[in-house]
Amino acid sequence: MDCVSGSSAAVADKPVNRMKMCRAEYRSISRFIEPLRPSRQCMETLKTQFPHLPPSTLLSIFSQEYQKRMKRSIMRHHAPDVVKGYYQRYRSEAKTRPTAPLLLELANEVDLSPALLARVILECFLQEREASVPASRQVLNNMLREPYLIPDLLLAKHIEQCTVNDCCYGPLVDCIKHAIGLEHEDILRDELRERNLSFLDENQLRAKGYDKTPDIILEVPIAVDGHIVHWIESKASFGDDHSHHAYLNEQFWSYCNRFGPGLVIYWYGFIAELDCQHERGILLKDGFPSDIVTLCQGPARS
Repeated sequence: MDCVSGSSAAVADKPVNRMKMCRAEYRSISRFIEPLRPSRQCMETLKTQFPHLPPSTLLSIFSQEYQKRMKRSIMRHHAPDVVKGYYQRYRSEAKTRPTAPLLLELANEVDLSPALLARVILECFLQEREASVPASRQVLNNMLREPYLIPDLLLAKHIEQCTVNDCCYGPLVDCIKHAIGLEHEDILRDELRERNLSFLDENQLRAKGYDKTPDIILEVPIAVDGHIVHWIESKASFGDDHSHHAYLNEQFWSYCNRFGPGLVIYWYGFIAELDCQHERGILLKDGFPSDIVTLCQGPARS
């Protein structure tokens, strides 16, 4: 399972408008995304610019591209002198403009995720309060999830503004991602049950002692587009080059070696050129196949 980041609206965005695209179109979208920041306004901009794409697909592409950008620059933002500068600026401006969205403004100015900046500022605050005992990771995470635990009420308000307005990082996004992933696993199981296909899901496989498994193992293999499928993996995200090659190395090749050829569903689309491993046992789809054939039952139609 893997999933798109985003707002709660994405949870209700059922995978009916599926989308795969050529690499050239993906690169065009990626270039447009480059200067954008992770806000609700940026999602409205993307929907206006690319009205033919489902919002969930745009959100997944934006989230993945933005996370790549953050990984390239995160060390610069964590340099001690830079961190000290961010914190001193926040404390100074909090005295003169307490009602302004100070951390959101700073995050936008320095091109850092609001939720990541909130974490940096909160950590500095806790270190200042208890210099002899650095705050534990658990305490820090709890305060980010529940800002009312932060003893400084103004800082708590600014921290909450960051987590609520960041569509790529933070505890709110993590919860939404988890919900979306579970929702699409449920959709996959429902599709299989509707077609009377016998399967074992990830929980059942773990109970049998398997440690690393796909989301579904079919007890009776099926054929999709003439290719045999023994397992199915659900990805509630867009399949780009970076993520797909990582999944190949970390998951898919292992599944093929252990269970035979399989199917990966990228519910929010994928780069069409990535669907090139049929002979090696990996088939890509952007939704549950409409026509499948089982070894015993013949065609199974939706």
